[in-house]
This record gives sequence, structure tokens and C-alpha cells, in this order.
Amino acid sequence: MRVYVPLTLSGLAEAYKTGELGAGPLLAYAVTPALREWYLSDDIEELEYAALNRAALASLRLLAADAGAARRRVVVAVDVADGAAVADPDRALDPSALGEVRVAGTVRLAKAAAVHVDSDDAEEDVTAAADALEAADAGDDDAQFVVDGAEDHELLWYATQEIPILVGLGG
Repeated sequence: MRVYVPLTLSGLAEAYKTGELGAGPLLAYAVTPALREWYLSDDIEELEYAALNRAALASLRLLAADAGAARRRVVVAVDVADGAAVADPDRALDPSALGEVRVAGTVRLAKAAAVHVDSDDAEEDVTAAADALEAADAGDDDAQFVVDGAEDHELLWYATQEIPILVGLGG
């Protein structure tokens, strides 16, 4: 099963150093029944893209909580065993939890299929979105517009071999 783990660049650097994304339960996003119902599509590529975007929003939340983190959203696509990622049935109908799963056990970075990261030119919009997130959550439409502006930037695809370059450890 493919899951999408939200991180920051510093979190990715730590994962590269330790060889793991973290010990479970680890927050990730995947194509869940609730996400399928919400997205109204049977196209697996579209559904995985929706799960990736949910993880990108979770990465934005990590950035909002860490003022020192580089202002680029990071999502690691990882393949885990079927059944290792489970949605919380108590949150299944919560719109903020669409696609959210918990991955049990340690998730090795070696299982990553790819890394998705904002380009440098997204930093200004991502910074503004992280700053506006709290107000958007409180219902401020103008702040939500700013948060949505970060979504105008597609995350770029990187091979796992490029992680040292992304985190400034090689090149």
C-alpha cells in the first residue's frame, strides 16, 4: 500500500540520517474509503494525487508549528505492507481527517518510492500560507485564500537518491 508521509526538510534530513521516517504509529495519508467517497473517483492515480495533496496540507501544518523550518512542503511516498496503515474509524467522517492513516511499526526510508518537495519559487506562498493557517482554521475566508495559494504550487518529484541534495548533504 502506498502512503504519503508529511515532513519538513529538517524532518527529511533526520530521516536520511537515521534511515527511518519514524517509529509508529506514524501519521500518513493514503487512499482510504472515506477519501474515495469524498473525491468521487475510481481513478487510482487521481485518488493517490488527492492523498498526496492531503499530506502536503499536513506538511504545511508542520511548517506552521516550526518557525525555523525551511518553508517548503515535503511529502515522502512510501510503500508499506497492506494492513500496516489503518484509518481511525472514529475520525472517518471528519473532513479534516480524509485520507489520514496511522502506520504501525518503524517506517524505513529505504521503503520510500519518491520524495515530493516544493520548488524554491513556492517559498513565499508557502510562508504566507503557514502564517495564515491558524486564521483559516478559525473560518477566515481571506486567510483560507492565502492557504489555498500554496496549493497552486505542484510538489516536485524527486528520486530517493536525490535526498542528500535536497537536505544539503551532497551534490
